[in-house]
Amino acid sequence: MKNKRRAFIGIDGGGSKTLAVVIDEEGHELGRGFTASSNQACVGIARAAARICDAAAEAAQQAGVAPPFDAACLGLAGVDRPDDRDAVLRHLGGLAHEIRIGNDGELILGALDGGIGMAVIVGTGSIALGRDASGRSVRAGGWGHVMGDEGSGYDLGQRVLRHAVRAADHRGPQTRLLDLVMQHFGLEKASDLTARVYPAEDKAAIARLAHLVFQAAEEGDHIAHEMLERGSSELALMVATAAGALEYGKIPLALSGSIALHVRPYRDLMLEKLRARVTIGEVKLVDCPALGAAQAARRAWLEKHSPFRLGSVPAA
Repeated sequence: MKNKRRAFIGIDGGGSKTLAVVIDEEGHELGRGFTASSNQACVGIARAAARICDAAAEAAQQAGVAPPFDAACLGLAGVDRPDDRDAVLRHLGGLAHEIRIGNDGELILGALDGGIGMAVIVGTGSIALGRDASGRSVRAGGWGHVMGDEGSGYDLGQRVLRHAVRAADHRGPQTRLLDLVMQHFGLEKASDLTARVYPAEDKAAIARLAHLVFQAAEEGDHIAHEMLERGSSELALMVATAAGALEYGKIPLALSGSIALHVRPYRDLMLEKLRARVTIGEVKLVDCPALGAAQAARRAWLEKHSPFRLGSVPAA
């Protein structure tokens, strides 16, 4: 299968899933592909690269094109150092003629004018990445589920389990979370939780338990309310700390991640706490970073290869 037109791909590799989007030279979307997490810190470089390639192959097949693409832009959780980028790149040689790889937070920053402001991801994990007009950039959070990810889906999900088993042992206050966890797993005895939670070691499955916190909070559970207060405070601290190291007037925000996008009460609580610390400007919700990455790949390619780009002279 040969490409009959230019094609560009953007890939968003997060803690729960990897999404690839293919567009054409005019910027029209042609296809999408999904796989599981490609966070190399969690699944390893080889598996992360394989999942990236699987998502790209699915998107390419749907688009009716074949790699290598003209250009690719990838935003990957767990990619923070040049060595991280180089390690992944070694496995992606056939993906595109030109490949740009960065942290997934950089994709979100691209949604703001000039890439200036704060990008905040609250999904399976959490991270804040900022850039000011001078070009300086600062990151806070993004340390992964073992050392950080405060306020994220995984953080909330893990705390759901801890509060549930403490309630089952009568070591902690009774909470609606215990009943909701039992219903979620279809269990009758709390002692069966161990067999359901540990063997899979599924980070995304634990993060999905976060929705139980929101449900319990709506039902008036005080433990759930305390969890949301704590999580939103941690997120506000993360963003304000990164922003404080840069020079802003009003800070433009770009928010992404399943929880930031789809759980409005939690998002509003985080923004309320953040406004008590810093001055916020525009707040933009970025629901498909992979599409933005594809557009960025297309723009970069056109700027480099167009005979009519600024400062160039068309051939006679």
